[in-house]
Amino acid sequence: MAGGDDLKLLGMWASPYVLRVKLALSLKGLSYEYVEEDLRDKSELLVKSNPVHKKVPVLIHNGKPVSESLIILQYIDEAFAGTGPSLLPADPYERAVARFWAAYIDDKMLPALNQSAMGKTEEERAEGKKQSLVTVETLEGALRDCGKGKPFFGGDSAGYVDVVLGGLLGWVRASDELHGVKPFDPERTPLLAAWSERFGALEAVEPVMPDVSRLVEFGKMLKARLAAPPAAGASN
Repeated sequence: MAGGDDLKLLGMWASPYVLRVKLALSLKGLSYEYVEEDLRDKSELLVKSNPVHKKVPVLIHNGKPVSESLIILQYIDEAFAGTGPSLLPADPYERAVARFWAAYIDDKMLPALNQSAMGKTEEERAEGKKQSLVTVETLEGALRDCGKGKPFFGGDSAGYVDVVLGGLLGWVRASDELHGVKPFDPERTPLLAAWSERFGALEAVEPVMPDVSRLVEFGKMLKARLAAPPAAGASN
């Protein structure tokens, strides 16, 4: 792993947004210090580093904090342009297309997946599953068009969109056991199913992926917490 710069990542192990940053740092071959945050008792460093949102991930580079996963990925690519592979393509149009699909994942796909898993009613969850299928099928088409028959959204090697989607891969794998949903179904979306296997097996990816059984247990705990009645005296 490359060194020379002081890099510190504030994160939480189960966060797909944090995983994106870990994936980018690993693909670029950058060494860093990882600091696990307790989001119910946030550290002074986290609050100071991200005073607006007080959320992870935060990447601190030589004492300067950068927040929001998509922004961090682009920062890593620019700040370490001479180190490891580029995440974003050199061509301005292709860069714009990659940013579009990254935003689609966050604005459309993630909310649908969350609703399908954590909707308050059966109707909400059913609608979430319906929307999830639509977004995943749309992304299947994006992989076909962007990849042009190559293994990744980035072409021959994993790039920006691969990292953004790859951050969800642990939860995608856990969702089958948790919710009876297989987002990347080999029959419905064969390209994404094959992509998930290829991406997950990359030498830089495999070591940073969270343990799926641990995510399943964490997901069960979250569902139980959401289903529990409010404590006496609690207010909205």
